Amino acid sequence: MHKLKTSACFDSAHFLKGYEGKCANIHGHRWKIEAVINGSELQTQGTERGMLVDFADFKKSVRDIADQYDHTLIYEKGSLSEDALKVLRTEGFSMTEVSFRPTAENLARCFCDILADKGLPVSSVTVYETPDNCAIYEVD
Repeated sequence: MHKLKTSACFDSAHFLKGYEGKCANIHGHRWKIEAVINGSELQTQGTERGMLVDFADFKKSVRDIADQYDHTLIYEKGSLSEDALKVLRTEGFSMTEVSFRPTAENLARCFCDILADKGLPVSSVTVYETPDNCAIYEVD
């Protein structure tokens, strides 16, 4: 089995509505995404001969995710009032609405799904909130 791994980082804020602890408040992280793809067969023809996939394409796909979330407030749909959203938009803040609670666990699965939708043979995505704490989503 051949495996490739790449990573990208981004800075963003989030909060966990309904959580009883510090993470209920808006706070930021230097997030790191590590993605692993795998496959048993390498390309046999063309410019990608001898490769699982072109590293440039793989790196770009992960970087695109990081760029999409970079310097935004990641928030769960329905977790902010319309008044709060209006004020944030009026002030020009960049926000990313997601349909799930923005935990590292859920972000790992979301990013895995994005990569799979691009046709990459993704096997796992790891999302670091801090250098010491991460969540890993593995494809069955």
